[in-house]
Amino acid sequence: MSKLNLKYKSIYVASCNLNYGLFAGRNFRQGEQLFRFTGPVINLADAIAKGDTEGNALQISSTTYIDLEPPGVFANHACDPNAGIRNSVEAHALRDILQGEEVRFDYSTTMSERRWTMTCRCGTSECRGTVGDFHELPYSIQKRYLGLGIVQPFIVQEIESTRDLDSFFQPC
Repeated sequence: MSKLNLKYKSIYVASCNLNYGLFAGRNFRQGEQLFRFTGPVINLADAIAKGDTEGNALQISSTTYIDLEPPGVFANHACDPNAGIRNSVEAHALRDILQGEEVRFDYSTTMSERRWTMTCRCGTSECRGTVGDFHELPYSIQKRYLGLGIVQPFIVQEIESTRDLDSFFQPC
């Protein structure tokens, strides 16, 4: 695994099976903040205009995104993540993460636009095959992620605004 010259406190960028990823530069305890996502705020049209790199924008509200900068732009997806996003932009450990372990979050916890998907290549035993909106996740996964507090606040507000949570979820 070759490291790039990109070291951010306790996280570093290195090559992996998905080109590049973020790795723990030290051991992290469950709940500990790993890093913050940063970059200019853009709208959906700006995100779409990015073309092949449209997926490098992190949805933070129903209408806005962060055009991700390093290190966050190197965070890969996993259907069985070891990290999750809290407070819209903070990556936190969902379990203890060992030094050298790749840090991954479930992209679906940040998506609610019903338009963008990608083929999943996470390789976990829980791989869903396709990454899409939170609304498309199986009910059990939606419940788990909501319980962990790693669903973007604007998605939680969408759920709460329905007043009928059962109609929001789409059990598979």
